Amino acid sequence: QVHLVESGGGSVQAGGSLRLSCAASGIIFRLITMGWYRQVPGNQRELVATITADGGTNYADSVKGRFTISRDNAKNTMYLEMNSLKPEDTAVYYCRVGESDWWGQGTQVTVSS
Repeated sequence: QVHLVESGGGSVQAGGSLRLSCAASGIIFRLITMGWYRQVPGNQRELVATITADGGTNYADSVKGRFTISRDNAKNTMYLEMNSLKPEDTAVYYCRVGESDWWGQGTQVTVSS
């Protein structure tokens, strides 16, 4: 059974940093593209960043240069380093297995001005 657990969310002031983690089980993690998404109430869930099995990355324009996605295949864990946070980054952040229906439960990130 696939299980994804996000952690690391919290409340910070604008300009601050947070590091999110997504621990995965039930999948051959090292072979799979993983992604971070975020959702604000009333809006659709949007892509933040993805990372392929060989480490190739892709970012939404809104986070380029500020966020860094990475993975540790030995720990079956994906990360999202978020720097220079802005109030508009406030959302629930989810990890996802590729383009599947396997999602984590989400972790709240709140950035105050």
